[in-house]
Amino acid sequence: MTDEDLPLAGVRVLELGNYIAAPTAGRLLGDFGAEVIKVERPRNGDELRNWRLYGGDTSMLYRTVNRNKRSIVLDLRTGAGRDAVLDLTRQCDVVLENFRPGTLERWGLGPDELDRANPGVVLVRVSAFGQTGPLSKRPGFAAVAEAMGGLRALVGEADRPPSRTGVSIGDSIAGLYAAFGAMMGLFQRETRRGTDRPQHRRVDVALNEAVLSMMESLIPDHLAYGVERSRVGGRMEGIAPSNAYVCADGGSVVIAGNGDSIYGRFMQVIGRDDLGSADDLQSNAGRWARRDELDEAIEAWTRSLPRDEVLEQLLDAGVPAGPIYDAADIVADEQYAARGMVQYFDVDTGGDAPARVGFPGVVPVLDGASVPVRNVGPDLGADTEDVLRTLLGYDDARVAAAVGDA
Repeated sequence: MTDEDLPLAGVRVLELGNYIAAPTAGRLLGDFGAEVIKVERPRNGDELRNWRLYGGDTSMLYRTVNRNKRSIVLDLRTGAGRDAVLDLTRQCDVVLENFRPGTLERWGLGPDELDRANPGVVLVRVSAFGQTGPLSKRPGFAAVAEAMGGLRALVGEADRPPSRTGVSIGDSIAGLYAAFGAMMGLFQRETRRGTDRPQHRRVDVALNEAVLSMMESLIPDHLAYGVERSRVGGRMEGIAPSNAYVCADGGSVVIAGNGDSIYGRFMQVIGRDDLGSADDLQSNAGRWARRDELDEAIEAWTRSLPRDEVLEQLLDAGVPAGPIYDAADIVADEQYAARGMVQYFDVDTGGDAPARVGFPGVVPVLDGASVPVRNVGPDLGADTEDVLRTLLGYDDARVAAAVGDA
């Protein structure tokens, strides 16, 4: 598949975002062929360049989130930088941003100005609490959104403070919604062109609402039954047996034996037909009531065998299970390799020579394999000259004015 064959080839995106949320949306659009022009501030660029930086001058986190993009430097606090954004907007289909609400407006780059520059542009805005409402002006990162969206209260052990998932999941979920919103806007723009039907080209994604949308029946259960969900560690409330279990060699597995038909087979594997045939354990409700007893029986079995043998027996019985992987396990896994889900690039890591580094592949798969990543996150301002000169026709003076004190 060539670049021109990708689904979003011909779409151009202007990304004004920092950190993870809006850049994740840009990454998703870029993965499938959109040309994504990422605007970064002079000198330091996106702060993500320094997050988890173990060597060199650009983190692997930045390289990952900002793959398949071009980086330009503009000073948005200046009139020349503002004019450059408006000129770029005239050439783009989508604008992504995740500044605090009101920031673009103060710079003279609000929705009305962008719409005047390009009446067909789709504006996607990501913020902590949305562009409207009493909390709209508050700052907030994913940690706050995960807490206020209901997720944090459900993660961790019941007798310990709420925990985190280990990644900025709230940002990533918001980024998915932002990319989806961009696609809706583009779809409506094309299908409703020349008609009187409305086109929704201003997309408003709030981090806390994105998290809330993933909370399944948290609110309906509370309002319908008065249920207050609580933290249950590695389990999922109301579903059993489903947990992580330690094996004889110190490895761990996750086993999801909670389907009614699966449960009986699972109990046969661990030699507990008495539990498999008990009348009160034939449904999830009954199994949840006896979850501690079930987990003790299951772990007594897993601790008697090495991880690979545990998994082999469960696979033979058709019981869903898998090892708990770390990064090294993922890199060595043949399933990920077969679908191109780890893709390698030579990258500067601060050593004498570039290192061969694997990066996550593109999801979803098209035609049987992950779409090839075209480039990892670029160096700061790597494409400034080309974009401003080639796309906008700027001369030396205008380039220097737009870039500012870089």
